[in-house]
Amino acid sequence: MSKTSALLPVIVALPFLASVFTAFFGPRLLRRHSHWPCILATATACVLSCFVLAGVVRSEQPILAGYEEPPPSVRYDFTWMKAGSVDIGYTLRADGLTAIMLLTVTFVATWIAVFSIGYMSHEREHNAGYARFFAEMSLFICSMLGLVLADNFILVYAFWEGVGLCSYLLVGFWFAKPAAAAAARKALLVTRLGDVGFILGILVLWMGFDRPAPLGGPDPSVLNFDVAFRLAPAQDPAILALVCLLFLCGAVGKSAQFPLYVWLPDAMEGPTPVSALIHAATMVTAGVYLIARSMPLFHAAPPYVLMIVASIGAFTAMLAALIALTQPDLKRVLAYSTISQIGYMFLALGSASSGTLVAAAVVAGIFHLVTHAFFKALLFLSAGSVMHAMGNVIDMRRFSGLRYAMPTTHWTFLCGAGALAALPPLSGFWSKDEILGVTLKAGAAEHYPGVYVVLFLMGLLTAGLTAFYTFRAYFKTFWGELRIPPEAGDHAHESPEVMLVPLRVLAVGAVALGFVIQPLTGWFSGLLEHHWANVSFPGQPLPHVVEHGHNWVLMFISSMFGVGGVFVAWFMYVCQPGLPERVVRGMQGLYQMSLNKFHVDEIYYALFAKPLSMMASVFKVFDQYVVDSVVDLVGSVPRMIGMLLRPIQNGLVQFYALAMMLGLTVFLGALVIRMAR
Repeated sequence: MSKTSALLPVIVALPFLASVFTAFFGPRLLRRHSHWPCILATATACVLSCFVLAGVVRSEQPILAGYEEPPPSVRYDFTWMKAGSVDIGYTLRADGLTAIMLLTVTFVATWIAVFSIGYMSHEREHNAGYARFFAEMSLFICSMLGLVLADNFILVYAFWEGVGLCSYLLVGFWFAKPAAAAAARKALLVTRLGDVGFILGILVLWMGFDRPAPLGGPDPSVLNFDVAFRLAPAQDPAILALVCLLFLCGAVGKSAQFPLYVWLPDAMEGPTPVSALIHAATMVTAGVYLIARSMPLFHAAPPYVLMIVASIGAFTAMLAALIALTQPDLKRVLAYSTISQIGYMFLALGSASSGTLVAAAVVAGIFHLVTHAFFKALLFLSAGSVMHAMGNVIDMRRFSGLRYAMPTTHWTFLCGAGALAALPPLSGFWSKDEILGVTLKAGAAEHYPGVYVVLFLMGLLTAGLTAFYTFRAYFKTFWGELRIPPEAGDHAHESPEVMLVPLRVLAVGAVALGFVIQPLTGWFSGLLEHHWANVSFPGQPLPHVVEHGHNWVLMFISSMFGVGGVFVAWFMYVCQPGLPERVVRGMQGLYQMSLNKFHVDEIYYALFAKPLSMMASVFKVFDQYVVDSVVDLVGSVPRMIGMLLRPIQNGLVQFYALAMMLGLTVFLGALVIRMAR
């Protein structure tokens, strides 16, 4: 085991130990300082992730920290799970994709944890609640790090469920609040539907893949990444398609894509740092990572599988953007924005419709994941800063004109809004341009070219909608006359410095990161295309690496859509403040459809939730009055027999002696009669 591989279990262990320590000792020992274990553990993991990234760049092979071949000085000799021929070891893996995810998750999560010190300051009076928050946050980060480091699908699923559990705990952090408790249950149940698909996909992969023996290598199980990827091209296309579509179900649930996106907007009931963590660094990116990691399977499957991935992404991106146009809640606008941006990532990954586009598609999807992590964390934390100053009011109809009262929050939010709107030369512009470019190239490929052309146009239109709703939120919050809700004490104030420092750091990333790591240096695509392709397609011809050049015409067109959306928002909400009301009156039907989220929740309730609830009520009555009655009847038979025998068990010794004598007399009498015959 190399020095770099020895860091992998430490990266996972640090936030786990911080969670355990904070949970047990936070309420009584740490109290108001319960944030320190989480911050120190995550920051240290971030530093170690930098060393892992450096080791990956130097290495031509994946870095493994396995438990089958421990070094002489350290014993990691542990088999995590064994069932028949399946032997699952606790093995951690680092390659180009993993290293990028590690660094993104730990860096962004560290600054979110720092921001939480100020945002959750009111919880310091309740030591148990303050400690519980940071213990759950540490466990959340641990689960995501374990997910991206896992080397087999079973281990991925274990951490996948850990991410789901932590999201349930954090969304429902204020469990005494009915809306928060309901949102946590909804998040758990809706994502559970996708999780069922994921585990079924793992089972189909295990049972359905034909595998020659011996496979070689330390782990002969087909659930190991390298083995599954090596065998994928030789499999039955129907089985491979089924596996990929079931994996897609899991990704759709975790990453809040249509039709399982309805949990994410309600998850805004949790604390704002939780929203930032879910949207930027942990849960919703898990589905994108799963598809990117499993790309050798999707690449070997029939082409319609990737077309379905791209179609779901494009449709979700546009649907969420249309809903975000009219939402009055600032955090919900950002929530629907996340759904839309994750849809862009699915669109990119689904555009790998031919071997020549696999590398470019993965680069585009993961590149947008990284830039999105920075500007979306920035936007959510800026919204949290506004919420902190406004007395927990987040309805944009109740405040405005905050740019002078909260200058730092204003400028940092503007940086995040510009990146989300893909304005050049901010980070979001470069990553969204990569997605549109690879989708356009898929439109010229041999598989479903017409479909991809339509998806490209949908992505282009969504870019304009994104710019409009993002700057609608910006202008309504920070421009106009100064209006402060009574909950804020009739005065606005800037957030404390502990909340502003993370905003400044993330704002730098939102502005410059995308340009530095890709157009300027080409470092990002070089790391993913060459290293990741070598370790993710073992024994297969490597997908063609696409030369990255700028499509200046496409960049100009997409820029015009973004700038046009910003201009329309500025004209409607700054130049002509009365215009939005007139537009609403003229398009009342469409406005209400968007405001009511196209009634998707109501449709789901009518088609699924209500019938299932009625069915559950019928089963409840059947259980109480039929099943329970039968069980009670069976249980009453021994009692009735006991009642018949109870009189002879009266406790009188004389009665027992008389019964014995009578019994003996009857026995002897019967014996004499029989002998006489």
